[in-house]
Formats: sequence, structure tokens, C-alpha cells
Amino acid sequence: MAPDQPTNRPADALKSPCEPVAQEFNIHIDADGAWFHEGGLIRRPALVKLFASILRREADGSYWLVTPVERGTITVADAPFIAVSITVTGVGTDQQISFTTNVDNTVILSADHPLTMRQLPNDAEGDITTATVPYIYVRDRLEAKLNRPVFYELAGYATSNDQGVFGVWSSGSFFRLEP
Repeated sequence: MAPDQPTNRPADALKSPCEPVAQEFNIHIDADGAWFHEGGLIRRPALVKLFASILRREADGSYWLVTPVERGTITVADAPFIAVSITVTGVGTDQQISFTTNVDNTVILSADHPLTMRQLPNDAEGDITTATVPYIYVRDRLEAKLNRPVFYELAGYATSNDQGVFGVWSSGSFFRLEP
């Protein structure tokens, strides 16, 4: 066989991997962090965790499940993850706050994983809402929304900084809890 002829050996396939063709998966994550496929709730936590591990968010805001052989868009109502528990160690400026998500990821509140407060959009009837919701950066443009009990527990650790802003200290940084 001539040196410039293609071969069909398995090792040759790894030398020039091709980009998977983009698809649209019929998967949706609702505002409470529940995952659905074709309208049915995905009830296996291990499967949700597997999907969560391959979830990516592009710069345009679209969500994708990406493997070496498949790549498909999914829809997300709000944030793909929910912070379901909080752990606090230390006190004052030496305090460290960590959150555990619904897919068992642990994220330490820090400059690399900041907390942001965002105003909820107006509701479907156009009524103006004044509620703000806390989110923590997890990875790759992906965030976890703090569920209400976790946010209330976090608020219990809040203090005012030198400028009178209400917030919490974690990993040497101050994070505001007001819009």
C-alpha cells in the first residue's frame, strides 16, 4: 500500500477525529433543576449526573451535551443546577462557604466561583417582579441557582461591610446579597 493511501485500522481513526454533527436533543431542565427527556422526568440520578458532567454552555447562551461522538442542544429554563445545601467553616473574613448542587458538585464561594444576585424577569402576565435570585458560578459558564432554604441559611451568615452593603464573606472575598 502506498504511504499516502488511507487505512482502516482502529488506531488510524484516533489520529484524525471528526467533529460530531450537531443535533437537537429533546432534553429540558426546568426551573427547579429537574431533567426531562421527551417530556418525561429522568428519574435515574446517575443518568442526570452523567448528563450534567458533559453539559456545556456556549458564549451565545445555548446549552449543549457534548461527548466525543455526539453533540446536541438542550433547553434550560433558568440555571442547569440548583444549590441544595450549604456548609460554612470559619468566621468573619476567614469564613469559607461551600454549596452542594443537585448533581453532587461542591462549589466553594470565591473570586473564581462568585455569587451574583439577579432580578427575576417580569412574569407571563407582564406583572413587574421585584424578587432577586442568587446564583453561583459552577464551571464553563454554568451556574447553580440557590434554592430558597439554602439562600435563607446563607442570609443567616450575612453582615454589613465597611460601605454598609449587606453580604457574606467567603474565601477572603465579600459577596453582596442585595441587588
